[in-house]
Order: sequence, then C-alpha cells, then structure tokens
Amino acid sequence: MHVPDGFINAPVSAVTGVVAAGAIAVSLRGARRELDERTAPLAGLVAAFIFAVQMLNFPVAAGTSGHLLGGALAAILVGPYTGVLCVSVVLLMQGILFADGGLTALGVNITDMAIVTTVVSYALFRGLVKVLPRKRRSVTVASFVAALLSVPAAALAFTFIYAIGGTTDVAISKVATAMIGVHVLIGIGEATITALTVGAVIAVRPDLVYGARGLQQRLKLRVHGELVDAPLAAAPVAARSSHRKVWITGLVTSLVLAGFVSFYASASPDGLEKVAKDEGIDARTGKHATEDSPLAGYGVKDVSDGRLSGGIAGVIGVGVTVVAGTGVFWAVRRRRTPDTSPTAVPEGV
Repeated sequence: MHVPDGFINAPVSAVTGVVAAGAIAVSLRGARRELDERTAPLAGLVAAFIFAVQMLNFPVAAGTSGHLLGGALAAILVGPYTGVLCVSVVLLMQGILFADGGLTALGVNITDMAIVTTVVSYALFRGLVKVLPRKRRSVTVASFVAALLSVPAAALAFTFIYAIGGTTDVAISKVATAMIGVHVLIGIGEATITALTVGAVIAVRPDLVYGARGLQQRLKLRVHGELVDAPLAAAPVAARSSHRKVWITGLVTSLVLAGFVSFYASASPDGLEKVAKDEGIDARTGKHATEDSPLAGYGVKDVSDGRLSGGIAGVIGVGVTVVAGTGVFWAVRRRRTPDTSPTAVPEGV
C-alpha cells in the first residue's frame, strides 16, 4: 500500500505530512513510557523484521499480491506509540534507499500505514483481551483479529484521502470497492503473520510482549500471615532466558527472509498497484526522487544476477533498518524521566 508521488495532490500531501509529524512527536513522548532496557533493542528488531517481511509479497487473487503492513504486529509487541515509530522508520528507509513509496507522499504513507493500522489494531486488541480468557492463546487470537481488520481500515483511510486529494477523476465508489475488497484478502495474510509471530515470541518470552502485560496478577507472598505483592525482582521472568537469544534469532530470521526467501515472493502487483492500474488512478504518478539510488527497486545496481542483487539489497535494508531503529529507540529511552517508567511487567501469561 505504498503510495507513490502523484496519487495525492500537494495540499493534501502537505496536510498529511503535518498529521504524520504530529503523530510522530506524540509517539516519541509516549514511547518513553513503553521502552526499557529490554524493549528498546527489541523495537529496532521489530522494525527490521517488518522491513524483511514486507519484501515477501504473497498471492491473494488472480494477478494480485499483498504484503505485511506491520502496524498491528509492532503495536502488540512493543506498544502503540513505539509501533508508530517502528513502521515510520521502515517507510523512511524504503522511500529513501529503495524508491518504494513517494517522498512527497511520505506523510500519506505514515498516516495510512503507520498511524491508522496501529491505532485501529491496538484499540481492537485491547478490547478483545479484556473480554477473552486471560491466557496466552487469547493474546494470539486477539492479535489475529486486530491485524485482520487493520488492513481494510488502512484501505478505507487511503480511499478517504484520495477522495479529498486524488489527482485523477475516478469515481470514489469504484476506488473504495476495489481497495477494501482486495485488502480484506490481504488482511488474512497480515493476520496470519502477526498471530504466528506474536505467538512465537510469547511462547518463549511473554514478558517481552507489550500487549500481554498485566494479563495475570502479580505473584503473592505470605508475610506475617498476610498476602502481599511480591517484588518485581522476585517474579520469574520467562525462566530468566536471555533476551539476547530472542534478538539474535529475530535478526537472523529477518536476514534470511530478506536475503533469501524474498527471491521467491510473488511478482504480481500489490493491492494498491493493481487497483491503481485497473481504475486509472495512477495516470499522474510522478518520478521518484531517489529512483537512481543504487538500491532502487530492492536490487543492487550493476549486479546482474537477480537473486544475488535482491538478496544483497534485502540484507542491507535489514541492517540499515535495525541500526536506525535501535538508535532511535535507545535515544528515546535515554530521555525517560522517573515518572515515565513503563508499566510493571507481569510474571508471565
């Protein structure tokens, strides 16, 4: 759903840029309460993982493919404010290095793919975990539903933006029907990837999953005949396994997905590209400002072998994203003040 330059006119693109900038400013403040010494490096890894998985287009219908948006996954793993920042970092790296998503449309893309998906999915997720049984499986189920609905919500948001600032004269009813229809199907893939990833992390380190916090009461100790909350330090934290193992496993997985598995991704246009071509809303697509980048199109310039070119580009993308993301999140964490400490982590879910 990366919107290129030329789909949306300059005034509306500027307005969405202001909206995106405001949301990022709010998210930078909110992320201070979500990040600690464990989750700051995890957030950088989440951004890199989203970048890698977005290279894996999967077929959803005849001649159409889809890929992860990542807002739901990021929000559930590291928190909604940090989630907005994760997806924004990915979009910035894609736009600058890989000419994917217009630079003048960056505000549109952040608003649609980072803000809308994160807000909608996390609101749904929190509502579901409140009514479902307080178990690990409930977190996975809530993740699936939230991610599923976040994608057509983003499609609807794009339709609304296009209705206000579209550069071609196409009936909005046609755009809405086509966009929502295909993105419901893409949402199934989004939900599956999100649920599998959240389920995998929660199985080994439930304390690292932001959306699973507070699902059980803290450990109780009997002191002088009375039950009191155990100190946080006394609570068992996922068998005390090191978060480094999770980080390394996640990074290796991201590198393999971007560097090798991406070669086998569907070559069909994604949902927005297909709708744009079918409905004619791409008539005024502009030249990308970084189309001469040595990594444009997710390939390395002057490397003739397609598999090698795409693999190197994917590995570079994961590396740059994890470094940029981790740097941002460590900087945000260091600006925490005593009254912005994160919510206490439960002993397990």
